[in-house]
Amino acid sequence: MPQPLLERIARSQNWLEPTADWLQKLVTGIYSGLGGSGRQLKSLLNGTFILRHPLHPALTDVPIGAWTVGVIADYAAHFTSRIPESAGDIALAVGLIVALAALITGYTDFMDTLALERRFATAHGLTMTLVIAIDAVSMFLRWFAGAGAHPVAVALSTVGWVLVLVGAWYGGHVVFGTGYAVNREAFLDGPSDWADAGAAADIPVAGLHVAEAGGMQVLLVREGARICALSDVCSHAGGPLHEGTLQNGIVQCPWHSSRFRIRDGRAVGGPATFDQPVLEVREVDGRVMVKLESPLH
Repeated sequence: MPQPLLERIARSQNWLEPTADWLQKLVTGIYSGLGGSGRQLKSLLNGTFILRHPLHPALTDVPIGAWTVGVIADYAAHFTSRIPESAGDIALAVGLIVALAALITGYTDFMDTLALERRFATAHGLTMTLVIAIDAVSMFLRWFAGAGAHPVAVALSTVGWVLVLVGAWYGGHVVFGTGYAVNREAFLDGPSDWADAGAAADIPVAGLHVAEAGGMQVLLVREGARICALSDVCSHAGGPLHEGTLQNGIVQCPWHSSRFRIRDGRAVGGPATFDQPVLEVREVDGRVMVKLESPLH
């Protein structure tokens, strides 16, 4: 099957693998070194506690827009007298400030990538890091090198803007080409009417139990006298929650350590940002019956 040029380039660059290994170890080491605070900070930067949606893509729109406006303003100021040179400088500065936050959140998400998605994420991250470095030099020249350096500064920010388009393609491909960070529940179907999920006696007093109901894998957990039911497929990357751990009413996914509250499916620890679908539960003659609280589509 024909592949886009940028995809072929990333697939052919074997040096991306050891680079990705090094970057993941670096970022993981930073968060691990912060202890429990690092785990909370990571969830914050994943978007679990702010948007309840991935934070990184929400931030990236700002620098892309600001830098686009900045390049237009730079050339408009050069060829006309209707826009001051400072307009492009301000737009570049705004983009740089938000781009630093986007870079941090991006490398935070990068921690949990693997295989082909990791290769494209590495290409994306390195390209965007290079863009920030180029635009930082451009900003320095604008502010500290005098008016004679302004044309060079504009040329650098123009190069940076072209590279942004390349980096944005790789970033989009990580999500839309490999499916990273897409809500896995968006692809599932579940019972909209009461469906049998097995015998109530099969659910342990403490621990995780999985059953099939209405074509859906369902996680069943006792919480006191109540039976709670969630989709067993982790919303982050599709991990089997029943193979994870349960502590204090929180189930932790075995794949990337996303954490969800059993009673309502709420994501309480990243990298997951989407909640788990909840199923209503009732017992009928010793059988557990479940149905989705809300449609998935």
